[in-house]
Amino acid sequence: MDIKLDPSRDDLPLMANTSHILVKHYVLDLDVDFESQIIEGTIVLFFESGNKFKKQSSSTEETYPSESNEACKFRTAEPCHIPVTNTRTVSSKMGYNDFVICGKGEKDTSGKDGNHDNQEQASGISSSKYCCDTGNHGSEDFLLVLDCCDLSVLKVEEVDVAAVPGIEKFTRSPKLRNQIVRELVALPADRWREQLDYYARCSQAPGCGELLFDIDTWSLQIRKTGAQTATDFPHAIRIRYTTKPQGRSVTWTSDQSGRPCVYTMGSPINNRALFPCQEPPVAMSTWQATVRAAASFVVLMSGENSAKPTQLREGCSSWHYYVTMPMPASTFTIAVGSWTETKPEICSSNDLATERSFSPFEADFRYVGVCGHMEYPCRFQNASATTQEIIPHRVFAPVCLKGACQETLLPLIPPCLSAAHSVLGTHPFSRLDVLIVPANFPSLGMASPHLVFLSQSTLTGMSQLCGTRLCHEIAHAWFGLAIGARDWTEEWLSEGFATHLEDVFWAKAQQQLAPDETQEQQELRACLRWRRLQDEVRNSPEDMQVLRPNKEKTGHVSDSGSSVIKHGLNPEKVFMQVHYLKGYFLLRFLAKRLGDDTYFSFLRKFVHTFHGQLILSQDFLQMLLESIPEERRLELSVENIFRDWLETSGIPQPLQRERLAGAECGLARQVSAEVAKWVRVNRRPRKRKRKETEVLEKIRRQ
Repeated sequence: MDIKLDPSRDDLPLMANTSHILVKHYVLDLDVDFESQIIEGTIVLFFESGNKFKKQSSSTEETYPSESNEACKFRTAEPCHIPVTNTRTVSSKMGYNDFVICGKGEKDTSGKDGNHDNQEQASGISSSKYCCDTGNHGSEDFLLVLDCCDLSVLKVEEVDVAAVPGIEKFTRSPKLRNQIVRELVALPADRWREQLDYYARCSQAPGCGELLFDIDTWSLQIRKTGAQTATDFPHAIRIRYTTKPQGRSVTWTSDQSGRPCVYTMGSPINNRALFPCQEPPVAMSTWQATVRAAASFVVLMSGENSAKPTQLREGCSSWHYYVTMPMPASTFTIAVGSWTETKPEICSSNDLATERSFSPFEADFRYVGVCGHMEYPCRFQNASATTQEIIPHRVFAPVCLKGACQETLLPLIPPCLSAAHSVLGTHPFSRLDVLIVPANFPSLGMASPHLVFLSQSTLTGMSQLCGTRLCHEIAHAWFGLAIGARDWTEEWLSEGFATHLEDVFWAKAQQQLAPDETQEQQELRACLRWRRLQDEVRNSPEDMQVLRPNKEKTGHVSDSGSSVIKHGLNPEKVFMQVHYLKGYFLLRFLAKRLGDDTYFSFLRKFVHTFHGQLILSQDFLQMLLESIPEERRLELSVENIFRDWLETSGIPQPLQRERLAGAECGLARQVSAEVAKWVRVNRRPRKRKRKETEVLEKIRRQ
């Protein structure tokens, strides 16, 4: 990690010390309060540590940046006995089957200048000997570092999982708390229901000692006196906290019908202002969450189950979701509002068949091959899931947009899902919810596990915009979610693939178009994207145009596991599409160069090989080279692709065309020829205008 890192700059720090200890499961128990615009409750984190994690080097001063030598002062939260007076915030003690954590009621009394808030200053990251001391050095304690921002932390405590009734039937060491957690997180995939049940039981166990903690701009630091290594540190801890109305991970607003709602966008700091977590992608975990809100609200979340509300008492409901596929915490999404479910006006027998409840985990596992990911109930190993072209899906929207959803969105989902399956095979996730988000949503769409956000603007006009955007978000189920980037600077691995595949999926979903018309549409979109990319590279800083800004250090982390996201806080990055467009043109070139049959056959093989894992560009390109004939590898070598594509400007700028034309790289020459063809079209305004008018007229007739 750059020791000169200043959080006020453009790089976003990932502070969690994931090389020493990893979160394997989160249990969230939250109340949504629209009156105060906060989400409050508890989160229980279950950890795994061991020899497979790199030990901290002795030069710990290099791990975290330093602007002063002042020591951190760790404190415990003072108990607060102020009663809860807000009747809209529900807290109910329930049985373990409802996955609720007991003991709510503490409020944050630290005030604006309290010790337990993320401070709003940009004065650098705390750098005491404790903050740096994440290994075992004499008598100093191990320090757990979590990514955290814009949160008020009230209490941190160890959870006495050994006190759970019946735990002795589950573990060989019922009195050793850390051993219980180790055995729990190591349960095989076919015992996932039992595992979730015990996670819930353990999350409700009483505390067995408060832990010392401190908090700064970007992190929460926790230690236990006497626990000198990650192995000794408690493997199950509970954090009581509240979000803040201005928290950057959570958006409080009103929907198009004027009703209050809240959703998580995560950008640009992901979920660290929603709950304390480990943000680095390597910290892949599962989760389960119980969320309470007024009965008039619908809670949607990244979860495998189509949750239904449970009434706690008059006017209050509880929703529960879970995920058994390990993924980075940044993929967690929640949306709470007065959404209405939009259903087809008339359901055919075929529609009913596709909408039936389907749980892949109820079917017998039929292993068709060995997957390379960590063990979980994988749909790629389930014979029933592999043949399921259309997964169960629901559509939610504000009441005023129900008609538009019925007319435009609902008819598009089945053909788009089916098209995606025909191209890539097994859907990585068992179901899909689609939500039309409020008007202030800053994008056309966003995908998370089992839940897609779409802008209301996709519902206007023809089905083209809605269909292509829907296909883009569906593509993220494979690229971005089931397969993630190990280094978040490599956004092209998700956005480039989704941009390329949206055209492919949409072409198959539009069955009424002739092949030549489909080709014309794709060529027109390619031309428009090229013009957009030209504008972007002319009007944006060069260092933000590089697809691998960390270059040879891509994927590298410090001894603790911390790292940075280049330009992660730069506001200009939000408005750039360089990763979308350069990735799209690279993949479009490869498809044309190899031929569709060879290219998409490789893509299906790639998905089957790497689903459930994190990758870098090298993984994709190396497997590509291994999958093509030997005589074609030289011109598509990894070295040449990186040198003349990924690490330069991607699509050549006009000033670079001469340099690339003479480069000793077949790929660069091919790209130059591809670009030159579009440029020639662009230089003939009448011909281009006539072609655009012709294609657009065909689109209007559909």
